[in-house]
Amino acid sequence: MNKTKQLFTLRIFVSACCLSLFLFACQRDKPVEDNWQSLFDGKSLEGWKSVGGDAPYTIEDSMIVGTMTKGTPNSFLITEKEYVDFILEVEVKLEGATTNSGIQTRSHLDSAANDGKGRVYGRQVEIDPTPRAWTGGIYDEARRGWLYPLDLNESAKTAFKAGEFNHIRIEAIGNEMRTWVNDVPVSAVIDTIDNSGFIGLQVHSIPDSLDGLKVYFKNIKIQTENLIPKDFPQDFYWVNLASNQLSEQEEKAGYQLLFNGQNSDGWRSARSEQFPEKGWEIKDGIISVLPSDGGESTNGGDIITNEQYTAFDLSFEFRLTEGANSGVKYFVTLQEQTSGSAIGLEYQILDDEKHPDAKMGRDGNRTLASLYDLITSDRNPRPRRGVGTWNRGRIVVTPDNKVTHYLNGEKILEYVRGSQDFLDLVAISKYKDWDKFGQAEKGHILLQDHGDAVSFRNIKIKKL
Repeated sequence: MNKTKQLFTLRIFVSACCLSLFLFACQRDKPVEDNWQSLFDGKSLEGWKSVGGDAPYTIEDSMIVGTMTKGTPNSFLITEKEYVDFILEVEVKLEGATTNSGIQTRSHLDSAANDGKGRVYGRQVEIDPTPRAWTGGIYDEARRGWLYPLDLNESAKTAFKAGEFNHIRIEAIGNEMRTWVNDVPVSAVIDTIDNSGFIGLQVHSIPDSLDGLKVYFKNIKIQTENLIPKDFPQDFYWVNLASNQLSEQEEKAGYQLLFNGQNSDGWRSARSEQFPEKGWEIKDGIISVLPSDGGESTNGGDIITNEQYTAFDLSFEFRLTEGANSGVKYFVTLQEQTSGSAIGLEYQILDDEKHPDAKMGRDGNRTLASLYDLITSDRNPRPRRGVGTWNRGRIVVTPDNKVTHYLNGEKILEYVRGSQDFLDLVAISKYKDWDKFGQAEKGHILLQDHGDAVSFRNIKIKKL
């Protein structure tokens, strides 16, 4: 064989080897790639349908484009197929700085609503280019409202890039839902409903001035088998809607249940070492103040935790009856002499519409979620849910004495214990005669008996 043929044969051999290695690599990676399925072929809307409103969805440059349209309610492009557990990734871009969109997950359709055009309801991952910056938060469309607003994770507000494509990752596995925006962990919810449903893309209703602006979706893909959750920070704050249960994540992060849903373990009367024999009821996973005469501690009396706390993250759910009054107090020492309720800083729980206390005090500082008689809570009506429904309260006290009240995930007020501003407020309040009011190093958590029917559940705490 001459040198030319030898060289030619060698080149064929080398090329064959390279091809074999390439095919081997592709074969090795193929199972990972095959785990993703495209939900959009870039050419048609096969497998999707429009519901809810009249905003059009078209295809441009292998993207789904929704056009914001005046005079129409929220419009959705939803999958014809329903999904159970999945990992979804999509890239989204919005035009305009005051627009809105979202991605529906495990959602449903009330086909009779909107004159037969249907109304979508279910968990939505928010796309929010406004200064509020809640992209990646979890909203329950047309049902329960906000489940995870980004007041619960303020550091994630900078993840969204206005005017650019943003990568959204959503994991819905079992009863857990987690979101990322541009690889930043944003929200995490444990829910008790909707274990299956469709996926949808939203064009939000708009004022006339935004008519014609667009929202773009591309690279929409999903995994439904062999799901591997992405790593998540251990100290991340979860909204857990499963009553009186700690998730594995919460246990690892150091949370403890203050109410086990079955008995009064961990609680006692503010008047004695025993739990009250009357005035309180524990039933169906709920601990309730029974109605009496509407007076402070005239029936069963306040109850407090056995343990005292210094810096903490306290979450609880409460349900008011019409005209009811109660409160969650903290840094309760029992050292003050009082014939009524025990003294402490108070997260006010009140029917603002029907109870006269809402009109007393100064500038509404006795209304729902306020620091009672000291600081008025944000009066935005959005986080306030009606009497008879469950609300989620949260009180965070950091080691530097900064205190924050939340209502249904939204920050409602904040202050610093012992600061001059705080002392000035105490000096003009009903607490002015109590020495060093609200400045104790540690204290009990208290649920107030104000003589009205109020219920609590899902009470948990983490020491900080």
